[in-house]
Amino acid sequence: MCLIAIAWDVHPRFPLALIANRDEAHARPTAAAGFDPEVPEVYGGRDLVQGGSWLQVSTRGRLAAVTNVRAGIAGETAPRSRGALVRDFVRGEARAGASLSSLAPVAAEFGRFNMLAWDGDSLVFASNHPSFASHPVAPGLHAMSNGAFDAPWPKSTHATRALEAWLQSPEATTAEAPGIAALAPLLDALADTSVAPDASLPDTGVGLELERALSPPFVRGAVYGTRCSSVVLVGNDAIVFAERRFGPDATPLGESLISLPLAGLRGA
Repeated sequence: MCLIAIAWDVHPRFPLALIANRDEAHARPTAAAGFDPEVPEVYGGRDLVQGGSWLQVSTRGRLAAVTNVRAGIAGETAPRSRGALVRDFVRGEARAGASLSSLAPVAAEFGRFNMLAWDGDSLVFASNHPSFASHPVAPGLHAMSNGAFDAPWPKSTHATRALEAWLQSPEATTAEAPGIAALAPLLDALADTSVAPDASLPDTGVGLELERALSPPFVRGAVYGTRCSSVVLVGNDAIVFAERRFGPDATPLGESLISLPLAGLRGA
């Protein structure tokens, strides 16, 4: 993922709500959101090159998501894929805090990453850039992109405001499980291609032209761009997972939505 907004422990119906865009080379082989053929209680997208994921959930009450961290235009040469962090956490049993803290000795072996992990009770953040750090996420609205956690990038602010507005809307409080139509305001916010003003752009070492191109929530391009938009709503007894997929130049490739019954939550 390259843009994630979360609402953590602020809504009575959805203790954890997440919206996200994944930006990637369009040629990279990817499996759409679905059940993991090896671990059927795991659901999400899969990277078919390294075998990991950018966003997955488990019906045992686990979620993980990862973004890269932008630091100049030079390519990374890391022996381990950050997508493995998502895959391994949702398949595992360890608490989020302990799991992410245990990464400290090996974190530098992965590509630069920001990571979120939820274990049914707690939500924890970790990053290996500029050095390893991990901490619980405080209740509230937060954003994670390709810089520091909660960095006020224009696209991050746009996403958190959209998520906050939706959680205050009737669609978030109705007794019915939300469908694609109810999630339209969130998906529309993720589809925004507005370029941020130069004065608001971060400096991640890639130059002004590329900062501009990467500044919208939705990155449109023929070679590289937003591959999917996701909405994940974690309720007390189910996880709603919606995904809208795109090809080069924002060509629609389909969408899906599923409600996954939760089992095995602590305290349940």
